[in-house]
Amino acid sequence: MEGYIESVETMGLVDGPGIRFVVFLQGCPLRCLYCHNPETWAERRENPTTPEELVKKILRYKPYFEDEGGVTFSGGEPLNQPEFLLECLKLCKKEGIHTCLDTSGFGKSLQKEILTYVDLVILDVKATSPKEFSQITSKEQEKMIEFLTLCDQMNKKMWIRQVIVPGLNDDEEHVLNLKKFIEPYKNIERIELLPYHLYGVEKYKKLGIPYRLDGVKPMDADKCHKLQMLLED
Repeated sequence: MEGYIESVETMGLVDGPGIRFVVFLQGCPLRCLYCHNPETWAERRENPTTPEELVKKILRYKPYFEDEGGVTFSGGEPLNQPEFLLECLKLCKKEGIHTCLDTSGFGKSLQKEILTYVDLVILDVKATSPKEFSQITSKEQEKMIEFLTLCDQMNKKMWIRQVIVPGLNDDEEHVLNLKKFIEPYKNIERIELLPYHLYGVEKYKKLGIPYRLDGVKPMDADKCHKLQMLLED
């Protein structure tokens, strides 16, 4: 059993509760307009690692994250390597480590089994309308909704996230649609609006990939905060 990791972050502070050891898995089926990690798209088969090797490394940092933090599996799309992810999660839970899955909900298989070993799901919903979802990701929305429904059925704690992009979804209508969209799901603890930024633009240049939001300015943080307040009512 081997998996492929793009990178790790040993002191993550925004990828779940507490201090997180964040694992960025390689490979993603989506091509989001605002993705800032295009280097994770390809399913490269370089520098393989086993679940045991990865968890051994994670355990070195357990004194730092302790009970309030844990490990977050991100990407890319972590569900793109389901067998490897499942084994890593099992080993983490054996060691009493809090587990978080940062995902778009697009998995190949084993989703129910994987969620059994996940304490928290962070789901990026991308968009609430099928048309906008396809426009942003190049994929259909059904898989994300199926995954969201499965999490609800399994009563998995969830954080919902959506990136807010100027001229695309930075208005009250879109935010209120998001609020209405997630209303039927009772397992959601938090909704976060993330302001669009330009941190990944240079990566596109280095990789020779056209940046499809060229010319779009970063999202104003104050405006994003005001939109966030609509979700608190």
